[in-house]
Amino acid sequence: MEKFAFFSKAVLSALKIIDFRPEIIHCHDWQTGLIPVYLDHFRFIDEYYQGIKTIMTIHNLKFQGLWDVNAVQRITGLPRYYFTPDKMEFYNNANLLKGGLVFADKLTTVSQTYAKEIKTQFYGETLDGLLSARAGDLLGIVNGIDYQIYNPSTDPYIAKQFSKENFRQHKTKNKVALQKELGLPENNKTMMIGVVSRLTDQKGFDLISYVMEQLCQDDIQLVVLGTGDEEYEHMFRYFAAKYPDKVSANIYYSDELAQKIYASADAFLMPSLFEPCGLSQLMSLRYGAVPIVRETGGLVDTVEAYNEYEQTGTGFRFTNYNAHEMLYIIRYAQTIYYKHKISWNRIVERGMAADFSWDSSTKQYEDLYDSLWQ
Repeated sequence: MEKFAFFSKAVLSALKIIDFRPEIIHCHDWQTGLIPVYLDHFRFIDEYYQGIKTIMTIHNLKFQGLWDVNAVQRITGLPRYYFTPDKMEFYNNANLLKGGLVFADKLTTVSQTYAKEIKTQFYGETLDGLLSARAGDLLGIVNGIDYQIYNPSTDPYIAKQFSKENFRQHKTKNKVALQKELGLPENNKTMMIGVVSRLTDQKGFDLISYVMEQLCQDDIQLVVLGTGDEEYEHMFRYFAAKYPDKVSANIYYSDELAQKIYASADAFLMPSLFEPCGLSQLMSLRYGAVPIVRETGGLVDTVEAYNEYEQTGTGFRFTNYNAHEMLYIIRYAQTIYYKHKISWNRIVERGMAADFSWDSSTKQYEDLYDSLWQ
C-alpha cells in the first residue's frame, strides 16, 4: 500500500515540476484510487489543481485495496475528514478503490453488462450501494485486443497461418500439429476444446471439475493451459493421467502455447462465475475457436448466442451457474460440430469477422473525455 500511496501523490506532485496540467487524469483500479482523493485535497491547498477532472476505471471489483484506517491515514497524510463511511472508511478499514469511486468525476468499467451487474448485491462486492448511487456517472466500455499481435494470418507461433477466407482448409493443420506436440492422438476431425486461463473458482473451474469425468466420455480432446489454485491444477493433472488420449494439462503459462491453442481449438470453454470483460473469448473469436461461455459480464457483450433457426450467433452461452447446464451446452455444441458442419463453419466465420479491436472502443472513450471536459 505504501508504494501506491507514494505513487499517487507523486503523480500529482510531479505535474507542477514538469509544467503539465492535464484536463483529465484517467485512473485504473485500487492502485490509483488515491489520486482522485489527493486531488480533492490538493484543490484546497493549491489553485493549480482546480478544474482537473478524474475518471476511475474498475477492471475487477473484487480487488479493492483494503488496509487499516490508521495506517492509511498515517502513510497518506490525509486529514481524518476522508476516513468516514461516506468516503474511504469501509467496515472499519480504509478502502482505496472506494476513495477513487467517491471522488472521481466519472466511473467506467470494462463492459456494459458488468456495469449493470456491479450495482447488484451478488456482483457488487459490498460496493453496490455506492455504485447504484453513482449510476448516472457509471459507463461500461468493452475492452479490446491488439489485432496486430493476435492475428492468425501473420502469427509466427502457429503451424499454419490462416484467415476468415481460408480457415476451412488450414485451421485443422494447426490442430494436428498441436496434437502431435502434446502427445494427443492425431485426428483433424476430433473436436478440440481449449482452455487458457487462471485456474481459479472465479473462472468456473468448480463447474468443470464437477462434470469432468462425464466430459471425458465424449468424443473430444481438452487442452488446458494455466496456473492457479492447487485443487484445479491437480484435477487437470489427474484427468490427463487417467485419459491421456483426451486431456492435455499444461500447468504453466506460455504466450506461444496459448496462441497455438487458440489457432488449433474448435471451441473455447470459459464458464466464469463473473467476468468483468474477459480477453480470452476475444482471442478465441479472432482465431476461429468458437466460445462456450456463461452469460455474465463482458461474455454477454462479446459472444452472441448461436440460434440454429435464424442461423445467427458467434458462440454458445448458458445462463445459470450450474455444471450440468454447462455440460448440456458443451454437448449441444458438439452436436453442431459433428452433425451440422456447415452451420459450425458459419459460426466460426461470423466470429472471425467480429471487430473487437481497440478501434471499436476508442470512439466511446473520446466521447467520454469530451463530455467530461466540456
